[in-house]
Amino acid sequence: MKQIKVLIVDDSAIVRKIFSHELSKHADILVVGAAPDPYVARDKIVNLNPDVITLDIEMPRMDGLSFLRKLMKYHPLPTIIVSSLTPANSEMALEALEYGAVEVLAKPGGSYSVGDMSVQLAEKIRAAACVNVSRRSTIEDGPVRTMPDLSLKRSTHKVIAMGASTGGTEALKAVLMQVPANTPGIVIVQHMPPRFTTTFANRLNELCRIEVREARDGDSVLPGTALIAPGNFHMMLKRVGGSYYVEVGTGPLVFHQRPSVDVLFNSVARFAGANALGVIMTGMGKDGAAGMLEMKRAGAYTMAQDEASCVVFGMPREAIRLGGVDKVASLQDIPRTLMNFLNSEERRS
Repeated sequence: MKQIKVLIVDDSAIVRKIFSHELSKHADILVVGAAPDPYVARDKIVNLNPDVITLDIEMPRMDGLSFLRKLMKYHPLPTIIVSSLTPANSEMALEALEYGAVEVLAKPGGSYSVGDMSVQLAEKIRAAACVNVSRRSTIEDGPVRTMPDLSLKRSTHKVIAMGASTGGTEALKAVLMQVPANTPGIVIVQHMPPRFTTTFANRLNELCRIEVREARDGDSVLPGTALIAPGNFHMMLKRVGGSYYVEVGTGPLVFHQRPSVDVLFNSVARFAGANALGVIMTGMGKDGAAGMLEMKRAGAYTMAQDEASCVVFGMPREAIRLGGVDKVASLQDIPRTLMNFLNSEERRS
């Protein structure tokens, strides 16, 4: 087994010790060193040649964002941002994802235990090790392409369910910025920690024609609105009569994740069936694959992002392998494919 070499960059000696100790429990991960600031990290990167680095945002001498920009310009490396749960840090973590970081993780504290952190950090390191950052192209903000407005005749509305992980923040932004204001209600699981999902939703809401916000328990799923599952909570679709709403709650980790794409997709299969569309996007692992198969079996139209446009092709690949995908499309083509399907469905009604 080829071990993944990891460098930990954090100004806290306690954090460096905890991360090193926890990661040593995983046979496929080798911590080759630790650095208290970016200047020391720079030298260790050259000498130790790590496969992945974990990077704190708040550090002395040079902050993590400044270091990340330099790193991605001169020596691109898969980078995981590890930050405390504060609104300011959440904003900076999202900026880091735009600059080229591949994952975000919350430092342990409060309800977020060292045990949870250990498992999720190891999973994120494995995902990051699969990313070719020198080939990865950052999706730049540009003019929003005009999509044809939908003119839905039926009173019962469709539901679009989306799931993503590694690379998903930029992928979801690319899709949601293109959909028209009268798009059917969207429910989303993006693997992110608490508070980061709040900031992510708020940022998307400023960019999109639809309303985007973090879901609350009991929220209605309405046309022109996208609900993002809050970090550390599962989200399920429910139905009363012809109306949909979401249930947000705790529960065991599924594929080491909470929220889980499978939990959402399985609920969509049960309560929306053929009235749903499913999209599985970039991410490591299997979360969402089995749930997408259940959606397809229930009559939903299902899509997967193609390998060429994924940061990590794991989740879409598993969904395709299980036979749960009707259509494979590039990231750029997903919004148009969704709109074309909805328009064709309406013409047949």
